[in-house]
Amino acid sequence: MEEASNTKHSSFWGIMVIAGTVIGGGMFALPVDLAGAWFFWGAFILIISWFSMLHSGLLLLEANLNYPVGSSFNTITKDLIGNKWNVVSGITVAFVLYILTYAYISANGAIISETISINAGTHVNPRIVGICSAVFVASVLWVSSLAASRITSFFLGIKIIAFVVVFGSFFFQVDYTILRDIAAPEANSTYLPYILMAVPVCLASFGFHGNIPSLIICYGKRKDKLIKSIVYGSLLALVIYLFWLYCTMGNIHRSSFKEIIASGGNVDALVKSFLGTNQRGVIEFFLLIFSNLAVASSFFGVTLGLFDYLADLFKMGNTPWGRFKTLLLTFLPPAALYLIFPNGFIYAIGGAGLCATVWAVIVPAFLALKSRERFPEKTFTVWGGKAIPVVVILFGVMVILCWFGSTLNLLPRFG
Repeated sequence: MEEASNTKHSSFWGIMVIAGTVIGGGMFALPVDLAGAWFFWGAFILIISWFSMLHSGLLLLEANLNYPVGSSFNTITKDLIGNKWNVVSGITVAFVLYILTYAYISANGAIISETISINAGTHVNPRIVGICSAVFVASVLWVSSLAASRITSFFLGIKIIAFVVVFGSFFFQVDYTILRDIAAPEANSTYLPYILMAVPVCLASFGFHGNIPSLIICYGKRKDKLIKSIVYGSLLALVIYLFWLYCTMGNIHRSSFKEIIASGGNVDALVKSFLGTNQRGVIEFFLLIFSNLAVASSFFGVTLGLFDYLADLFKMGNTPWGRFKTLLLTFLPPAALYLIFPNGFIYAIGGAGLCATVWAVIVPAFLALKSRERFPEKTFTVWGGKAIPVVVILFGVMVILCWFGSTLNLLPRFG
């Protein structure tokens, strides 16, 4: 069933896997959650989040390269920092990947049903569509993890073309009075206080860490290709995110985002707002393509990471039956949650940001520091000595404080 690892893959493939995983549902959560901070402050905190998540990913790679190919987060954490930390990180890893899988089932159901409604004039129950999309992704994963990665790369390629067409058009329609928020009734409102509530979502929007073991399976210990994949893949995501914010916040009034937030903030609500800017014909067509593939590519990337994690955790075999059992563990819990709570996309992304702080930010920093002590002849070391792990840990602590501050209504909330 599963194809053997092939170190002859080019770095481009890895870049597409990382970027395809990152550039997805987070694109639809970011404008909504950054609406309070608006464009300039939003771009600032997004860059800070990218820098921190990039380096936490490199720190995780540093630790991972000291272990045999195929070793996952669970194996490395248990060996380097003990079983207690492994239990904590294991719970957060599973929660993040599960909650993101739930978020993308929800997003797929919303955007695909909206697409059918716009083009066919027929209403289809989003829950049915969401479950069908989960079954399709599971079927691909059952055949091969590499097949899922290649579909993610293929989707990303089409998504970039659609992105260029759609937002090339939106780019030339940007209204600077909207972008600078000087045309709205609340033109004198403040922005800086709203930064903190958006930090967890910014962090979750750069969540590629679950794919690092999968990349190592593909490339072996070719650190040059692995580093290029992580750096350029996440950088590509940052550039597209910034361009996306520029186009959304330059076309949709800040006050309009309050209506999107009030409707639950799901993907279809933001797409409807774009269509409300009188976009029709070719632009509407490519906007719908982009919206669908943005969610689908992240769906494949996240479930691939969850699938590989569960296969290693429960030592499932790579036989058809072993992969089928892993798929049941991967998809049944989030699918069941989706059937009960179908519109939890924005809340799921925010909750994922909290738990991702533990396993994708704080734990990788400790893993790298411990691996440097354990393996003097290490394969790869992140630049900056101990300063980078410390900076990453401090960023993680800030995210946790921001999440609790927002949840307990201690931070100002826009909308």
